Amino acid sequence: MKKLLMMAAMVSMLVGCGGQKEDPNTIVLFDGTSLEGWRGYGKDHVPSRWSIEDGCLKFKGSGGGEAQTGEGGDIIYAAQKFKNFELELEWKISKGGNSGIFYLAQEVKNDKGGWEPIYVSAPECQVLDNERHPDAKLGIDGNRQSSSLYDMIPAKPQNSKPAGEWNKVKIMVYKGTVVHFQNDVPVVEYHLWTPQWTEMLQKSKFSEEKWPVAFNLLNNCGGENHEGYIGFQDHGDDVWFRNIKVKVLE
Repeated sequence: MKKLLMMAAMVSMLVGCGGQKEDPNTIVLFDGTSLEGWRGYGKDHVPSRWSIEDGCLKFKGSGGGEAQTGEGGDIIYAAQKFKNFELELEWKISKGGNSGIFYLAQEVKNDKGGWEPIYVSAPECQVLDNERHPDAKLGIDGNRQSSSLYDMIPAKPQNSKPAGEWNKVKIMVYKGTVVHFQNDVPVVEYHLWTPQWTEMLQKSKFSEEKWPVAFNLLNNCGGENHEGYIGFQDHGDDVWFRNIKVKVLE
């Protein structure tokens, strides 16, 4: 009996950490050892500033803010698009750092043949050092602080941990209802493809007047099939992600 219990515990550990499915509907996007399935947004490879460090997916910052360098850039899990799902992960940000988690993202080219930024098509769950980064004081009512729906809905209560400590995030998307959880507490809820969603966009930096391309894409984010990629942002600062998995809700 003792041997059986030890074997069961070992299997449980392997399933939880080794990149295998925890259940038939759960997909491990990053197992701490491989970047299989990932590539740069608009690229056919993983940019070199993204690497594996101590079992974490790490971005090594360039210090240039959003001015991404050739060896940097946002990344997406390109092996699969997701529609109804729960995304779970942990993140840790450097002092004064900024990054983001994207979902329902599309790869969109502009009229000059280049790539539009990933955030013109994807809602963003903010990743931020709230204590130091100026974005924390911009926007309205804290709607650019960590786990907020960037520039639209503030995460409340704001319960993020300081720079250098791990924060746990879960993002649920189900038939248009979206909920952000931060450190096991629901902090944001909204509903896509509704008049209220359109109204929020019109009051944000993505309004039809300020940014018509972003407004049109976000107003119908996920495209015709209401599905898209999961991605992480290069905002020029060191950031780490781990324990990244998706439970498909069908």
